[in-house]
Amino acid sequence: MTADARLGALKAIVEAKALKRDGSFKLASGATSTFYLDMRLVSMDPAGATLIGELMLDALAGGTADAVGGLETGAIPVVAAIVQASHRRGRPVSGFYVRKKAKEHGTGSRIEGNLPRGGTVVVVEDVTTSGESAVQAVEAVRAAGCRVDRVLTVVDREAGAAAGLARHDLTLTALLTRADFGV
Repeated sequence: MTADARLGALKAIVEAKALKRDGSFKLASGATSTFYLDMRLVSMDPAGATLIGELMLDALAGGTADAVGGLETGAIPVVAAIVQASHRRGRPVSGFYVRKKAKEHGTGSRIEGNLPRGGTVVVVEDVTTSGESAVQAVEAVRAAGCRVDRVLTVVDREAGAAAGLARHDLTLTALLTRADFGV
């Protein structure tokens, strides 16, 4: 399947499973919206996860990412999909996730998984609105000594995230945008 065909298939799954229209929805950013994207219905679907992993890995091609990760919980299945796709392609990329706060037991870690010390990291999200969730993850990763200059999302709601992330020296790349769904 070509990259365009995979993207079309992912868009169809998002439309069929995740996109809720004609309502009033409170978003994680605190804003309200007339549409909602319940992306876990896609990132935890066998076909959706496979497509996300392949397309995100394609978007990483040519880059120098040692690992991908993001803020719990939305980024976790996206990271898992990318890590699995990277293994299938023989181009391993490690994964991690950032807790919203450090756990109070065990190692007390805020970052879980395989974050390479001093590595180059791409932060990933399932859906991006303001970019604040990505910034939380980026700040934790940078504090751990890694470089990050890019955020990769499945869907950009086109609600100011690109500009907000740019203020933190980050570039936003999206597989799909709000405009793709006509909302």
